[in-house]
Amino acid sequence: MDRFAGAFTQWAVAFGRFTEIFTDGHWWTMGDYMENVGKTTKRLLVNAYPYINGGGSSGLMRGSSPEVSGYARPTKSVAKRFED
Repeated sequence: MDRFAGAFTQWAVAFGRFTEIFTDGHWWTMGDYMENVGKTTKRLLVNAYPYINGGGSSGLMRGSSPEVSGYARPTKSVAKRFED
């Protein structure tokens, strides 16, 4: 009696396989979704609040300050810029 051959048992086996595949796929998809949401949220929080996790200024943009490098000066008048 290890091999069932009835219509009901074949349907039950098929339904069990479908349910298993559906459930595995659902958990796989939801797991990936939650992982990506967590990574995105962490990235946004680090960008918005660089000191939230004890990190220093590593998340801040780097570059020379205007006091050191000087301010940008236009090379041509505003009217000339729109004539090109």
